[in-house]
Amino acid sequence: MLQFDEYKVKLNNLVPALEELAKALDLEAAAQELDMLQAESSADGFWDNLAKAQKVQQRIKVLQDKVDRQKKRQTQWDDMMALCEMGNEFEDESLLPELEESFLALKEDMEKARLETLLTGQYDASNVILTIHPGAGGTEAQDWAQMLYRMYTRWTERRGFTYQIMDYQECDDAGIKSATIRVEGENAYGYMRGEHGVHRLVRVSPFDANARRHTSFASVEVMPDLPEDVEVEIRPEDIEMQVYRASGAGGQHVNKTSSAVRLIHKPTGIVVASQQERSQFQNKDNCMKMLRARLVELQMREKAATISDLKGVQLQIEWGSQIRSYVFMPYQLVKDNRTGYETSNIGAVMDGDLDGFVNAYLTCEATGTLNTK
Repeated sequence: MLQFDEYKVKLNNLVPALEELAKALDLEAAAQELDMLQAESSADGFWDNLAKAQKVQQRIKVLQDKVDRQKKRQTQWDDMMALCEMGNEFEDESLLPELEESFLALKEDMEKARLETLLTGQYDASNVILTIHPGAGGTEAQDWAQMLYRMYTRWTERRGFTYQIMDYQECDDAGIKSATIRVEGENAYGYMRGEHGVHRLVRVSPFDANARRHTSFASVEVMPDLPEDVEVEIRPEDIEMQVYRASGAGGQHVNKTSSAVRLIHKPTGIVVASQQERSQFQNKDNCMKMLRARLVELQMREKAATISDLKGVQLQIEWGSQIRSYVFMPYQLVKDNRTGYETSNIGAVMDGDLDGFVNAYLTCEATGTLNTK
């Protein structure tokens, strides 16, 4: 039958892409490393160092998943070719919907895997620390910052990642003063680093009695959650520590103790804060983690030789500096200025459907077509 012959042609056209994907994933090296780590995990005394053992087990899972997923893609291809042969032999058109669904699913999975091969940055495999700050504009900007917070937490859930709130400062009227979350998942930083920058909102303000259109800005900072073995020089004399009473959830404890911590890195002007933990010491540890990540992220963006070369250049959260615009009125459109990718389904975007923007950023970055002006 003609339909099954057409699918056989489509499947044969996928073969070079499947082979190229296998090469880009470097499955041979992955299999060799997997064998080595599995042998290590079977050795006597492996669990004596619990932290190291857990890292090895996590790496084994990542490698095993990589190898298994490619085997599954090849199996799916073989099954579809068999389905084509069966459909032709028995002239059974009822097999076509299953064939179409399987073919589209394989292409989508291959595209996701192709994007993973683009995540070759030094910290792309790391977890991520994400911070959101409103720009000027009072309640309107604070509400926009909270909308972005929801968008990213929803994206995290859709990806199957998990997040932990490190700092969340509500405003009295509406919105947030700032929020920081730690996102944990495979290649979390690699996928999210393109979100770093200023985000612009255009809408009819729900806080304006005259229903006028307002433009608001908020900044998103994306930093790798650094492994403990990454050394970052932070001199004690360069840090100013402030303690204060936490706001928001926490019951009587937050009202009676100054457990919240704010650290200021004087050479760069970087400020980090944590108030979610009950202990001042735990909050300070969170702050140090964020400060290390922020310094390394800033160093990467400024291409500075050392941390001491950084000048603490901050993004201006204002017109002309945005990486992406979200327009609710007079039409609906979300457009990324760096890649040109856009969608009119703004409701889906605000509910965490960011994969199109993530994919476009990684592809343009890999091909050198990002608009960075």
